[in-house]
Amino acid sequence: MLIIKHARIFTMAENDYENGFVACNEGKIAAVGPMEDCPATSADDQVVDADGMVLMPGLVDPHCHVGMVEDSLGFEGDDSNEATDPVTPQLRAIDGINPYDRAFEEARQFGVTTVVTGPGSANVIGGQFTALKTWGRTVDEMILKDPCAMKVAFGENPKTVYNEKHQLPTTRMATAAILREQLFKAREYLEAWQEYEKDRENNEKPEFDMKLEALIPVIKRRLVVKAHAHRADDIVTALRIAREFNLDMTIEHCTEGWLIPDVLKEYGCDVIVGPLLTDRSKVELRNQTFRAPGILASHGIRVAIMTDHPCVPVQHLMLCAALAVREGMDSREALKAVTINAARACRIDDRVGSLEPGKDADMVLYTGHPFDYMTKVYMTLINGRIVYKLEKG
Repeated sequence: MLIIKHARIFTMAENDYENGFVACNEGKIAAVGPMEDCPATSADDQVVDADGMVLMPGLVDPHCHVGMVEDSLGFEGDDSNEATDPVTPQLRAIDGINPYDRAFEEARQFGVTTVVTGPGSANVIGGQFTALKTWGRTVDEMILKDPCAMKVAFGENPKTVYNEKHQLPTTRMATAAILREQLFKAREYLEAWQEYEKDRENNEKPEFDMKLEALIPVIKRRLVVKAHAHRADDIVTALRIAREFNLDMTIEHCTEGWLIPDVLKEYGCDVIVGPLLTDRSKVELRNQTFRAPGILASHGIRVAIMTDHPCVPVQHLMLCAALAVREGMDSREALKAVTINAARACRIDDRVGSLEPGKDADMVLYTGHPFDYMTKVYMTLINGRIVYKLEKG
């Protein structure tokens, strides 16, 4: 058993502890509580004395391209966009990730234990995101949930990419129409297979379609749709289509979401805000502000914060949360935005995002409060294993 004791614990659940412990067994959290409830240890236990340091869940980056856009490489290491077809739901991130990309190591060094990574936003339907732990020998060993989400994109990106190719979509209308068309086809495809399964003798077997097959979990609401949308009008278009097809959708980037918080609140969707620590590199970012997460959270919207790595390097996830606090976000909400809210937005909160019995033993131990710019990560644990420890000196 691994026991971390004498820690100031932010569980991101109901109770925090000024002087507490976390006990882990076989990669899972076995118990969390005040030091007076800490179990007796034996010579077989691995004990870490935190000596008052801050312990909290490993950070979750809910939207990035870690391993898909490799560090210090150009085209050879960029597998984020198959920009040859605007509809590619059959693509799986796990087939394009390099687990030896330097970004995974840097994520561990800064307490990021889970990354939700996948295709970029060149296509109307980009493909399937995956949730990975940031430690492992192979992608297959690192998988937390695959597929984790289906990526779709609105606004500037798909229309710009395909305008250069002189093909659909070159307008926002065409982007929405293409998405609707594929969802209609997927619904009909699913119905055809259901009819066939009811009576195989008298019904013709539908022809297999890999693209539509990949969209069936979306139609069934078993797979969340990550909708890339910066501008307020694009956000509303995404919500409109989600209502039409009863999709489980999160709004990704949500740059102008702070202009329409009541609309987002009414729909009840999670928002994943970012990247924020960047320049305003395109028209859609003209209203970008670090005040956005706080404004949205103050309206009762569940907010997560992303890096969109490599737009913001993954190791700066906590820095983004700290800057949101500086610009008005409640401190607790900001910590939730990179832990439990990020996990909930990606539908992986049954495994990660808070320190609770039964969840994965993914934790980060800080030398001080995580929003203090002098604080360092002392230790990072994934599945109860120490994967990073600060070197002395």
